[in-house]
Amino acid sequence: MVRIALDTMGGDYAPSEIIKGAIEAVKMGYSEVILVGIELQIKEELAKYPVIEGISVHHASEVIGMDEAPASATRKKRDSSIMVAAKLVKEKVAHGMVSAGSTGAQMAASVMNIGRIKGINRPAIVTLMPTLSGPKVLLDVGSNVDSKPENLLQFAHMGSLYAEKLLGYKKPKVGLINIGAEKTKGNQLTIAAYELLEESNLNFVGNIEPRDIPQGPVDVMVCDGFVGNCLLKFAEGLAGGFSVLLKRELTKNFVRKIGALALLPGLKNIKKQFDYAEYGGAPLLGINGVSIICHGSSKSVAISNAIKVAAQSYDSKLVEAIQRINDI
Repeated sequence: MVRIALDTMGGDYAPSEIIKGAIEAVKMGYSEVILVGIELQIKEELAKYPVIEGISVHHASEVIGMDEAPASATRKKRDSSIMVAAKLVKEKVAHGMVSAGSTGAQMAASVMNIGRIKGINRPAIVTLMPTLSGPKVLLDVGSNVDSKPENLLQFAHMGSLYAEKLLGYKKPKVGLINIGAEKTKGNQLTIAAYELLEESNLNFVGNIEPRDIPQGPVDVMVCDGFVGNCLLKFAEGLAGGFSVLLKRELTKNFVRKIGALALLPGLKNIKKQFDYAEYGGAPLLGINGVSIICHGSSKSVAISNAIKVAAQSYDSKLVEAIQRINDI
């Protein structure tokens, strides 16, 4: 059985929702879970549930706050829950880690304790973007705000492997996010990256413009972390704003409210497709182990799904596949 180290102290709803998500994941048979954090608090939460096999506790005496500088916090707080979870992966006690705490701290802890894959210059955060043709891979979404063309090429390789192994895409189509479809469009980074991608053995189909993303024209969308993070946050804000606007319009009067009842099942399905909780966490690719980053506001459903993604990443041997990228 796969074992996942879960940082129980990270996130807006820690530790209650984090532990609840772990219990749900174990009940679903996704994996065993090691709850990492302040033991007394964890056991107080566990006392609210019947005894469940597959759950264990590993004490960590410190917590890194969301407002702390990641680099200094990870150096000073070696016994923090996020650092200890990463150490458990390094020591092979756990097969992967999950946290809804500070993204920067998790990246630092993963690099310091688990280490980068040899030959991978920079790790990338990958997320799934809902589109009309299903979820598509987007990376990098925040790990690297400044990238080189060689980094984007590696992102494309890692994203392609993720799409193939976890989403089941055959020969995933790769696109470079740009301001125009033409090869000569963009800045120095995208023009140079286009050349590298075109010469690679990837199924590269060229540039895609942001307006085309909702259609899902490619399986893997590549960009630097600055662009990716802006796209991700804009999409989150747009989905939230659209939901408020729709609710306002559908409840303006009695007739519309009656009509809304008929539309309710379809609207719930649409909302589910755009809910980050359904997709679990965002894997940090390029790390020599499984490290899943969750949204800070993750509740139990998101945590449970993130544990599932972590277990799938380990079972699919995604890390081993990325290790072979430089042999291609």
